[in-house]
Amino acid sequence: MNKLQHYDELTFENIKHIDENGVEFWFARELQQVLEYTEWRNFNQVIDKAKIACENSGKLAVEHFVDVNKSITSGYNTTRDIKDLKLTRYACYLIVQNGDPRKEVIALGQSYFAIKTRQQELQDDFDELTEDQKRIAIRDEIKRHNKSLSEAAGNAGVKNYGRFHNSGYKGLYGGLTMQDIHNHKELEDGEHILDFMGSAELAANLFRATQTDEVLRRKNIKGEDLANDTHFNVGKTIRNTMKELGTTMPENLPTPNESIQELKKKQKQINKKPDDNQLSLFDDM
Repeated sequence: MNKLQHYDELTFENIKHIDENGVEFWFARELQQVLEYTEWRNFNQVIDKAKIACENSGKLAVEHFVDVNKSITSGYNTTRDIKDLKLTRYACYLIVQNGDPRKEVIALGQSYFAIKTRQQELQDDFDELTEDQKRIAIRDEIKRHNKSLSEAAGNAGVKNYGRFHNSGYKGLYGGLTMQDIHNHKELEDGEHILDFMGSAELAANLFRATQTDEVLRRKNIKGEDLANDTHFNVGKTIRNTMKELGTTMPENLPTPNESIQELKKKQKQINKKPDDNQLSLFDDM
């Protein structure tokens, strides 16, 4: 049996805590055990790397990695204090991103915390937006990230970009190719599948693109076949995590009637400005 089958979303949900204000957090010592680090000093090195990444992202590490002391019972019914940390979801995300990539549970953790963290970011940023506005915003973000993903793929040695992108879709969509998805959505020739996705389906594809980009660069993947396999495996891992979360599979999500281009035309008409040189929030860059 694949070792990863022993783990699911509950692996991380079961060690989640909620404070008196309803804020979720994790204890580092408990996360250490789940991520299969036997010695605290080794796991603490990963935490140190995550703190640096946190600061480099413009956030304060002290707000996401909070030092605490815990009392544990030792021999002869005595207690002693040990150092621990209260971690935010974002801190956990950074920890698994800097964890040992050889551990299969790390791969699950990367997908789980990436999805949960990104869902929270989208919720915070987009709560006031309509579904159509969310579609436009996420689609534009995918466009930007796909440029970075294609660059990372090229650096890995990819020549056939169609096959590379198909690999990611096949992983995320349970074996369906881009053409299969196009047919499933009953689109016309020339219509792009990403332009006929709702915000939830677009978000899943955004996770696929950003995570594949990150893995290709962090692991310095070399070789076209290995890059294709990486894209497929990232998509498949995200799909498996979506199953564990109980969310609808991407191929079963409804296809919007209007394309992104149609929505942008409407948005431009609504947001006409006297200065024609001023960019709209939703204009292509």
